[in-house]
Amino acid sequence: MNTHAPSAAQLGAIVENWTPPAVPSWTTLEGRYVRLERLDAEAHAALLFRSFADHDHVWDYLPYGPFSSASQYHRWVRDHAKLDDPRFYAIQNLETGQWEGVASYLRIAPDAGSIEVGHINFSPALQQTRAATEAMYHMMAQVFEAGYRRYEWKCNALNLGSRRAAQRFGFSYEGVFRQAMVTKGRNRDTAWFAAIDAEWPALKEAYAAWLDPANFDAEGRQRESLSDMTRLVRAADDPLVVKPR
Repeated sequence: MNTHAPSAAQLGAIVENWTPPAVPSWTTLEGRYVRLERLDAEAHAALLFRSFADHDHVWDYLPYGPFSSASQYHRWVRDHAKLDDPRFYAIQNLETGQWEGVASYLRIAPDAGSIEVGHINFSPALQQTRAATEAMYHMMAQVFEAGYRRYEWKCNALNLGSRRAAQRFGFSYEGVFRQAMVTKGRNRDTAWFAAIDAEWPALKEAYAAWLDPANFDAEGRQRESLSDMTRLVRAADDPLVVKPR
């Protein structure tokens, strides 16, 4: 309870000329290494199921899956692809020509200028590739260039791979919400990360430098890591992440 009138500083900074942004469109996002399209059961489900086949571990930290058959996964895609929140993309790796992953926008809150990226499921073929990084770049770019102020990443606190990825992509660590939910009958503590609009110009430069072909040798090995490029932008690092790739 506050017994004294707060000063202007204590009330928080005024957000000048604030206009809530529009909900992201279903625009196809395409770059040098990746293409993202609105998820569609007929166009993508069978191809994605093939990429995920025999890799049940990719579903470990998601609230659904693994799927026992292509038809079961097709039904799941059909039911979820039509949703506006979460808003799902299918991801094509242009270096292989294959559809190898899924990601979505969710908890879309234009009035707060906040949006989350989640339901990220990259097949082993997509993980740790230029296409995977460029996919995350294009989704982040669409958000901030539409006028959002905050872009969130949340994951199971036990999912160290996701925590490393969040930090590498330039999201700042914000803490752990204990007993945030029950998933597949198990407790889930949720680790929170976010990037904000003031950080976007520097993050955009970091992504551009990392994705530049000059950053890779003849065998495709990176010369400089993205985590090093985003380090100076991040407001706080995850104490469990020593040195992300």
